[in-house]
Amino acid sequence: MNYMASLTLLAGVWLLAIISPGPDFAATVQYATARSRREGIMVALGITSAIAIWIVGSMLGMGILMARLSWLVELMRIGGALYLIYLGVRSIMSAHRAAPEKVDIVPQKSGLSAWRVGFITNISNPKAVVFFSSLFVVILPANPPLWLQVASAALMLVMAAGWFCIVACLFSLAPITRAYRHTKRWIDYVTGGIFIALGIRLAVER
Repeated sequence: MNYMASLTLLAGVWLLAIISPGPDFAATVQYATARSRREGIMVALGITSAIAIWIVGSMLGMGILMARLSWLVELMRIGGALYLIYLGVRSIMSAHRAAPEKVDIVPQKSGLSAWRVGFITNISNPKAVVFFSSLFVVILPANPPLWLQVASAALMLVMAAGWFCIVACLFSLAPITRAYRHTKRWIDYVTGGIFIALGIRLAVER
């Protein structure tokens, strides 16, 4: 069995998944541009923490458990949808507040708050466990050795953390933050609309 080929294919598919714009990307960009690089990175780490739970859970058979607990899936789906809509409404409301000319020193609790936003944004979609379970079933061999499972999880987490931290760093660069200040209202409207649309889609999906 060519395990390296499996890891390479997994890396390629996972890269396409994480770079596709979605709630995780929107949350990282919003915090990096509107607040600070540090908070953008904390959002990225929160997202990665949630991904770690989905990966480990999928490998331990969480998908089978959740298939039997349909009420839990529904509860997570509705809760996640409401949270995304809340983020959207908050973003639209912030469109009417002027952007600060410089970012103040961020207190420790703000970093934790940003991490929590990233974590909840990702963990709020219970369909993620279906995606990860399907990904492992299709790409990894049947009954993969433990080292391959650990390597797959580590690879995916490093890629996710790396990508979203890069996004946070890029969107916190001075030229981009200056452009954000000049277009803050419209960016907040668009970002808020995206969050609300994603929340509604999550709420109505079956």
